Amino acid sequence: MLQLYRYPTSEELPLLLKRPTRDAADLNATVGAVLDDVRQRGDEAVREYEERFDHVSLDALAVTSQEMAEAETQVSSELRDALLLAHRNIAKFHEAQRFEGQPVEVTDGVTCWQQSVPIDRVGLYIPGGTAPLFSTVLMLATPARIAGCNEIVLCTPPRRDGTVHPAILVAARIAGVSRIFKVGGVQAIGAMAYGTESIPRVYKIFGPGNQFVTCAKQHVSLHGVAIDMPAGPSEVEVLADETSNPVFVAADLLSQAEHGVDSQVLLVTRSERLVESVGREVEAQLARLPRREIARQALESSKIILVGSDAEMLDITNLYAPEHLIIETSNYMELSRGVRNAGSVFLGPWTPESAGDYASGTNHTLPTNGYAVAYNGVNLDSFCRKITFQHITPEGIRRIGPAVEQMAANEQLDAHRMAMSLRLQELNE
Repeated sequence: MLQLYRYPTSEELPLLLKRPTRDAADLNATVGAVLDDVRQRGDEAVREYEERFDHVSLDALAVTSQEMAEAETQVSSELRDALLLAHRNIAKFHEAQRFEGQPVEVTDGVTCWQQSVPIDRVGLYIPGGTAPLFSTVLMLATPARIAGCNEIVLCTPPRRDGTVHPAILVAARIAGVSRIFKVGGVQAIGAMAYGTESIPRVYKIFGPGNQFVTCAKQHVSLHGVAIDMPAGPSEVEVLADETSNPVFVAADLLSQAEHGVDSQVLLVTRSERLVESVGREVEAQLARLPRREIARQALESSKIILVGSDAEMLDITNLYAPEHLIIETSNYMELSRGVRNAGSVFLGPWTPESAGDYASGTNHTLPTNGYAVAYNGVNLDSFCRKITFQHITPEGIRRIGPAVEQMAANEQLDAHRMAMSLRLQELNE
């Protein structure tokens, strides 16, 4: 199961922390062919791929109002209450991220400012697969609605009977999704990127997915459609010491491992005793999990690293740049101040990663595969653009005009220089 590595040197760490890689040549060819077909044939191609990949024949791609109403009757009151609580917390956290641009007079007569403007139409991809991720509907649609996006389009794969999981539909209604389509996989990304007879073209696509969906998002991002971030299999790193509760640590590792066979978990600790107790606890808890075979396969490619100091813990963390980082040491607040590369950080023994996945309010759409060195998770700004404005008075022209003339002339852009020179001449007449 979890492989133990004792006191690795700094030279050994890059190879030790390297994620599993795949040969992408065949993947790119397959994804590219499907995307080209959807771009050329629209709905017809989408329906054919739904039959081939999701094994369902669809007369219409859109979810109807009747299906939305039926979903309301199929979700328990307990789950509905949980969705509402999570939505309230997510909304409250993202509301606090609103941007208010302040005018700045950079010099006399020259004022500049920014204005945050929502993206008009966004597309959300919600996986079905082995687990219907209705929580991701809340995580993406809630900030999109707060940002003011005019249209929120959602695609999700249908079940074998042609329906969408009712919890996905109820979450979509709660969060304010505009339109929902029964489309999954690469064909969903292509439909939202290029537009079809049924599915509108969007300007930015959000959401997780398998390697095919991830590849499709990266492909369409080269052709005029923005995406949230590069992503790969989900992952967690746990920092623990001799004071950590091995039951909690094992549960946190397993909660990530059950996502998928390609998920990765990493435990970094200074305590050899904890290594042994966590190993026993993982085995005991794993036996009780319905998704134990998935988790077991994920654990086979996961690691425990035994180190000698807190500084080494942080070095490993910042090198690995985990999607999720749980710090369960006694000095978790002190260690947290040294974290530079992570998607989302969970502090202390009472803050499991599953809280952030569902209901604490932070967003669970996060950079994976080491991209946390340069990317952040989804937030309110993800659904907005910032437009810069500037206003210059005659006094401002006098202040910056000569500098503009000099710079334009030396870049040999004479029309640029002339646009300023003519104004200066007008003021001097």
